Amino acid sequence: MQLNWSLKEIYSGFDAPEFISDFDKLEADIATLNQHADTLKDVASVEFYFKLNEEIQRTAIKLYSFSSLTFSTDTSSQKALQTQNKLRTIFSKATVASTKLTIFLSKIDNISDFIQSSAYLKQFEYILTENKLYATHLLSEAEEILASKLSITGSSAWTTLQQKLTSTLKCTLTLDGETKTLPITMIRNLASDASQEVRKSAYEAELEAYQSIDEAVAMSLNSIKGEVLTMSALRGFSSPLQMTLEKSRMTEKTLNAMMHSIEKSIPSFQSYLKTKAKLLGHDKGLPFYDLFAPVGTASKKFTYEEGCKFVVDNFAAFSDKLSQVASNAIEKGWIDVAPKEGKVSGAFCASLHPLGEFRVLLNYTGNLGDVTTMAHELGHGYHAICTNEENILNIDYPMPLAETASTFCETIVNNAALNIATKEEAITILENSLQDATQVICDIYSRYLFETDLFASRNDHPLSVDELKTTMLNAQKSAYGDGLDHNFLHPYMWLIKPHYYSADLNFYNFPYAFGLLFAKGLYAKYTEDPEFFKSNYDKLLAASGKMSIVDVCKIMSINVEDEAFWDASLEIIKKDITKFVDLAGDLS
Repeated sequence: MQLNWSLKEIYSGFDAPEFISDFDKLEADIATLNQHADTLKDVASVEFYFKLNEEIQRTAIKLYSFSSLTFSTDTSSQKALQTQNKLRTIFSKATVASTKLTIFLSKIDNISDFIQSSAYLKQFEYILTENKLYATHLLSEAEEILASKLSITGSSAWTTLQQKLTSTLKCTLTLDGETKTLPITMIRNLASDASQEVRKSAYEAELEAYQSIDEAVAMSLNSIKGEVLTMSALRGFSSPLQMTLEKSRMTEKTLNAMMHSIEKSIPSFQSYLKTKAKLLGHDKGLPFYDLFAPVGTASKKFTYEEGCKFVVDNFAAFSDKLSQVASNAIEKGWIDVAPKEGKVSGAFCASLHPLGEFRVLLNYTGNLGDVTTMAHELGHGYHAICTNEENILNIDYPMPLAETASTFCETIVNNAALNIATKEEAITILENSLQDATQVICDIYSRYLFETDLFASRNDHPLSVDELKTTMLNAQKSAYGDGLDHNFLHPYMWLIKPHYYSADLNFYNFPYAFGLLFAKGLYAKYTEDPEFFKSNYDKLLAASGKMSIVDVCKIMSINVEDEAFWDASLEIIKKDITKFVDLAGDLS
């Protein structure tokens, strides 16, 4: 079974004739697009613009995916890093054309009639309308070009620095009487080790190691957030959050409804955490180093083959299509499996729409959490496959919907396993599921609070390392309450999480909560009416890039602006918490 992903389907290498040819083609096509943007005057000229842009996107996705995926598994690759930087420079040149298109569309009085006059443009109705509305946030053409170019040596460079520093960081700790120096990704994976001594040692080593890079990473974070504040103000947004909501195609009413429901649910999650703490021998709440500790038989290891079978078999209980998508990814080498030096931490899925494929990065070590992470990322892959028949310009779905299929797949795996579990197995499966849910609700809520406070403070001054640590600790205390032992929190969570280090993905936290709770609501729909669900689910995923979130969710007859929907979704998790607490009492 292949453990390293294959990228040869994209290109055989950076020196491959196809790669060089596509690189030249991308530059030429963008130059042509910029020239054509000067001649926009009617429906035909806009049609030409979009058709050429389709071609540009196909080429750009292949080139950037190859370089970024190569870099993700080998951050020492100078060729990959150089190529990414060159591509960002080329992409910035397309700003000229996109700015001129937005300006042209802003001058059209009746955009609906304009779109309806073209059978080809009708498929881009939402994008064109959205583009016209965005004109109110547009800078001058020269300013847009300058901002795009400056971001290459600004926020993008700071992002790369954080990636390099964290991916190459090593920790020293003593295990079984032997002193070892390991990559940070391997140290972080020890958070789920069966031994509490190992978990605590890894936690302490991790925090100590961060001290060697915290000043540089703090500079990265301050610089990125400073750029975001500057640009959002120049564009006329009231805040980075407002800018994020508009980019996410999400209403403030939806966010507020979801966040209010989350705030009300925190006591239930505290109950879960305190129950887990007692199971692990703690009486002052759960220390952070035991947050991912296995409970019951969760210490059982799954080989990669066993994990794959577990996921594929449970996917099959939902649909043959989902199961087949997962099997294809595993068998065709679309997954990079194990942690290694120079590989970025965490997990992700990258869509390769021009190829009708995707790639998944894991840091798989064999615990149950790794298995559900696999299911999560393969869910992203399924989402990508469902958009294969869509035009490439209609596949850029907003971040809140990006977590829908992934979290739904986790739910499938966990619920299917629970149906056949003994009490001893059930507490393990429930704990694993609740561990993930707590991350997505409590930890994500802490990240939301942290980033909100970060922007407020950064508006006044760059934050020191100590200020960042204090802000993070305060956010964790608010989000977890007495569920965690306040003597053992994680003041450096801002440093290691890549979600803070993108100028284009601010508040990349609430989308996860949206995804989990929306997926829970979807699963409830599935159990109520499987036929209705199956006939509409793929439609929802396919439409996710060409509608607002409110309208996408209406496909499944769901109103996400109604707090009652979020309350009902959280109620599903609360019932699992009650089961867990009861099982813990039975087995103690």
